[in-house]
Amino acid sequence: MTQSAVVPPGSNDAVRLVSRLYRAREASILLVVALVVVAATVTSPDFLFSSSGWRDLTLAPSILMILAVGEAIVIITRNVDISVGAVLGFTAYFAGRVLTDYPGVPVVVVFLLGTLLGALMGLFNGLLVTLLRVPALVVTLGTLYIFRGIDVLWAGGIRIMPGDLPSSFLDLGTSSILTVPTVTIIAVFVAAAAVWYMKCTRGGRTFYAIGSDPDAARLYGLPTGRRVIIALATSGALAGFSGVLYLSRYATADSQVGTGWELQAIAAVVIGGIAIAGGSGSVGGAALGAVLLITINRALPVLGIPDFWQQAVIGVLILFAIVTDRLLFIRTSHQLLEARETTNA
Repeated sequence: MTQSAVVPPGSNDAVRLVSRLYRAREASILLVVALVVVAATVTSPDFLFSSSGWRDLTLAPSILMILAVGEAIVIITRNVDISVGAVLGFTAYFAGRVLTDYPGVPVVVVFLLGTLLGALMGLFNGLLVTLLRVPALVVTLGTLYIFRGIDVLWAGGIRIMPGDLPSSFLDLGTSSILTVPTVTIIAVFVAAAAVWYMKCTRGGRTFYAIGSDPDAARLYGLPTGRRVIIALATSGALAGFSGVLYLSRYATADSQVGTGWELQAIAAVVIGGIAIAGGSGSVGGAALGAVLLITINRALPVLGIPDFWQQAVIGVLILFAIVTDRLLFIRTSHQLLEARETTNA
């Protein structure tokens, strides 16, 4: 006989509390983005109202949004992938070589190959993490240097230039639909698809269960190792896709592309409300964190703030996000404890 789960009275209240708090977190990020844009526009109207202002504002965070979505899925499982910058750089140069060496190859095929290559690199990370039982931080730190080293060896001093790339490929990075850049539309679609998967499917909820308590998830019978591999492969695939998109937008690639992007992706995830300890947060929040991060980086020079303080502001945002997550955890724990006491009374 199948036994239905009994939900303690009050536990739904705790779940609703968490949901409300995270929605409020995402709304607060949007509010901060709006305030930053307004402040920069008042200081310099060209920030938003010039011929390229709106376009740059929406286009600038797009690639980091996709990278942050993949990173968010990994961090939710209580792991981290710091090789994504190297994967982005490697696949950007790989896509450039494909387009240069094989003229006439369809653009769709290039994106598929770049995404597949990134997925294989992420799969390699996942297999090392699960089979060798080595922390993802250590594994991906190693593969960061391995992937970057192979890229440097392959590319050397060669740079892919705009003249090497077909116009059909470059048009994707510069085209717009109803004044919204195509790259931005792609990024929003990727983020929306990830949000739906993580919230509305059993597989997505499994990632949260693993991050919340890996031992309990394992005892419950969840395939924790397989899901961690899938998370890292997904992160790699999105980083590979981002690499091809990067080439389409910037029309150039060399062995240094993607350097430092892994730190920006992790910062976007933390700022977006995903707990670095895993198990909580929203992939949509990570995407919004990327928007906030890039918008601040673009706005602070307009506001006349020196470079040092620009970096300090980002650091403050990260610390504020960590403290907020801790307070959220404490409040939710108290709520669940009260619900349990009510049930036992």
